[in-house]
Amino acid sequence: MRRIDGLSKAQRVVVVIALGLALGALGSYLAILGSGAPFGWVGYAPLTSGFYPSARLHPWVPLVVWLVLIGVWALVSVRLMRPSSENAASDR
Repeated sequence: MRRIDGLSKAQRVVVVIALGLALGALGSYLAILGSGAPFGWVGYAPLTSGFYPSARLHPWVPLVVWLVLIGVWALVSVRLMRPSSENAASDR
């Protein structure tokens, strides 16, 4: 017996939505992880080009992060929303 077999359909929907929100928060964090200066804004121009290390991500990295997280969410959602083995046997 799978753990999710004991959940009702409404509970499964809540789990899918909560998972989507959690992955969205993780994606937002990962997408902005390497952008900008590692400290607060300054109102003057840097005196050298090495003012702060360039820790910026390539423009395609946030896209890949989001695509992976959306794929994980879709796969887990399909697995969660699949009918339980008891319901599948009674539908035949």
